[in-house]
Amino acid sequence: MAELDGNVAASSDTNPGSLLSEQATIDRIFQHIDNGTTDLGDTVWQEPVAHYHSQERFDAELSLLRQLPVPFCPSAAVAEQGSYVARTAAGTPLLVARGNDGVVRAFINACRHRGMQVASGEGCQKHFSCPYHGWTYGLDGALKGIPGQAAFPGLDKQQHGLVEVSAREFGGLVYVQQEGEIAADALIDQPDFFTPDQVLFEQSEVADNANWKLITETLLEGYHIKSLHQETFYPFGLDNINVVEVFGANARVIFPFKRIEKLRNLAPKDRKIDGMVTSVYHLFPNASVSLLSKHASLTIMEPLSPTRTRLVSYYVMNTSTEDRPITLEAAQRDVEFVNNAGQVEDRAAACAIQETVGTPANTHLTFGYFEKAIVNFHQQLAQKVS
Repeated sequence: MAELDGNVAASSDTNPGSLLSEQATIDRIFQHIDNGTTDLGDTVWQEPVAHYHSQERFDAELSLLRQLPVPFCPSAAVAEQGSYVARTAAGTPLLVARGNDGVVRAFINACRHRGMQVASGEGCQKHFSCPYHGWTYGLDGALKGIPGQAAFPGLDKQQHGLVEVSAREFGGLVYVQQEGEIAADALIDQPDFFTPDQVLFEQSEVADNANWKLITETLLEGYHIKSLHQETFYPFGLDNINVVEVFGANARVIFPFKRIEKLRNLAPKDRKIDGMVTSVYHLFPNASVSLLSKHASLTIMEPLSPTRTRLVSYYVMNTSTEDRPITLEAAQRDVEFVNNAGQVEDRAAACAIQETVGTPANTHLTFGYFEKAIVNFHQQLAQKVS
């Protein structure tokens, strides 16, 4: 393991099975606390500022998002037969629904008559009826009914179902790939994030005047904790003390709380990391999963334009145990603190940067050794964007 000025270089393992174990993570954190160090990368990356406002670059990135399996929602958001989520992903209106056979499917949310969206928001129903002229579709996307069908002689219902796109459940998430099929081994690098007993209790959407990459970057380093979050996260957390691991195109960044010191004098076998850290997983390219003490969240950074992003977030309760009972009220307070404190500051920072990337101040943004997960993000993006 390489070292630089007493800081430990982050793991370059490429699969989730090689991520540090719970005990090894705790040991690594105490090593950093004792030595005043943090995990380091080994590359300084310069990202051209044009990539944060160029329409050509934006179009190429949007095309990439449609070619990859991207998290759409937690499985808990479509837990029951007939439950669905309809929203726009990578510029395309999509509809994800769980059929009567228990299978989750994804469709382009467009009626085959005149293109009207057949569902909006989320809910649970037995079929989808276009609000424009009443054409009706089953949960499997099949065209079931046409009012005044005689006016459409020769129309083959079997050829006019909703257009399906590839979808797959894995690790408590629903992944959607708009172009092509999700390969059998495409999700092998992804950990299991959510369990079937976890319940979705809240979701939110907010739009910011910032490129989607700027929003993503705020999630992936602890170098800014003390300076940006002086009165919010920093009183509870540690500044620039992180465990950073890369697996394939993805990354995990662990942010310890100061209360992890409670584990210091326990035998290693009795140490439990639950409640002592926040673990943030970057799921390339535009999604993150955050695991906290009382809840977990999935957030998708949906690009709207080169300079505007919609953050779509889903929140699930962690499972209560005898040692750690969790109430809905406690989970909601957890979400409120994260969203209304630190994330407000992160989003404001991204918006402020967006205002400068179109000026002559910088030709590029610079990411150093403390920002290994961001460097990995941009390296992967550079390799895959055509």
